Amino acid sequence: MKRRVAVTGLGAVTPIGNTAEEFWNSVKEGKVGIGEITRFDTSDYKVKIAAEVKGFVAKDHMDFKAAKRMEAFSQYAVAAAEEAYRDSGLDLKEEDAYRAGVIVGSGIGSLQVVEREYEKILTKGPGRVNPLMVPLMISNMAAGNISIQLGLKGKCTNVVTACASGTHCIGDAARAIQYGDADIMFAGGTESCICPTGVAGFTSLTALSTSQDPLRASIPFDRERDGFVLGEGAGVVVLEELEHAKARGARIYAEVAGYGATADAYHITSPAEDGGGAAKAMTLAMEEGRIEPAQVDYINAHGTGTHHNDLFETRAIKSALGRAAKDVVINSTKSMIGHLLGAAGGVEFITCVKTIQEGFIHQTMGTRNTDEECDLNYAIGGPVEKNVTYALTNSLGFGGHNATLLVKKYEG
Repeated sequence: MKRRVAVTGLGAVTPIGNTAEEFWNSVKEGKVGIGEITRFDTSDYKVKIAAEVKGFVAKDHMDFKAAKRMEAFSQYAVAAAEEAYRDSGLDLKEEDAYRAGVIVGSGIGSLQVVEREYEKILTKGPGRVNPLMVPLMISNMAAGNISIQLGLKGKCTNVVTACASGTHCIGDAARAIQYGDADIMFAGGTESCICPTGVAGFTSLTALSTSQDPLRASIPFDRERDGFVLGEGAGVVVLEELEHAKARGARIYAEVAGYGATADAYHITSPAEDGGGAAKAMTLAMEEGRIEPAQVDYINAHGTGTHHNDLFETRAIKSALGRAAKDVVINSTKSMIGHLLGAAGGVEFITCVKTIQEGFIHQTMGTRNTDEECDLNYAIGGPVEKNVTYALTNSLGFGGHNATLLVKKYEG
């Protein structure tokens, strides 16, 4: 028998708040965290806006020396994990460290350190490269640094599946608990690549919106959508075996009731046109949770604002839910915070948990008029108040990676 998985802690660093509470309050206010790029001069760039984290000071969240040995994506992850730890009420000194682990992914790691050190090679020679260049750069260091900071000695991995990384990490962490590899897992995603290389690369791919209006740039499912807005941040949650959580009197936010992971086997950047892979991921998650499509109350869509993603994800939802697709409320958190790439799934999972807790489904900000084939209920024009027992959250990554989690209200 698979063990049940509870969500007992939440932590977030986002463009609209540097804690989970600040983030969620901003969501309820309908705040949009998109604005002009401040990290570098965009004079020669077609794309001028992004969703930057604001006011984050690493030394406020960790030892100053430790922070200097981390790039921003690792700093965000550690800050979010520390918050999730405090929120959970755990005392890791009382736990078996080998039964507590971490799976936190990043789609890219640090492009910034590559930019800096390559410039040194060109101007000063290879002997001047920072000895810590590689450990600063590689994406597994978010998980490694969380493990070091919190003393987690159990399973420590990171899933790298581009924009599906955070969701796959939470799904794989839930599996580790279900099948007895761990009792406690810190899971989610992190990203920070708003830099010349990141913006130039995605722009050349024609993936980014070129709008200069922050309120009409990230507009998922809108007929005028022209790409996604690059964002950054981290979302980390504490997952815990249910009986372990109950034994210590933990506050239980929700349960991870199902997980689906598939591949399109189709194209390196475009989802399958019929949405088949994403639909199967949703179906697998519902099957594991032993629910019918009509029981799904809410879907947090991948909803990037690119033409192909939104159209093909809509087809996927129709395929997976059938007649029930017309009744489910759908939204895209990316309309507020942009696309956090590897961190998106972690933050959007937190959105689902808070939605279940409060019965508040945020609107898809900025979206006004959907195109003909995007004809589902995308929570446009205002939030929706609704009792939510089951929520699905989707993430689709370059390479054809699909991940879906089924989040369930905890009812004892």
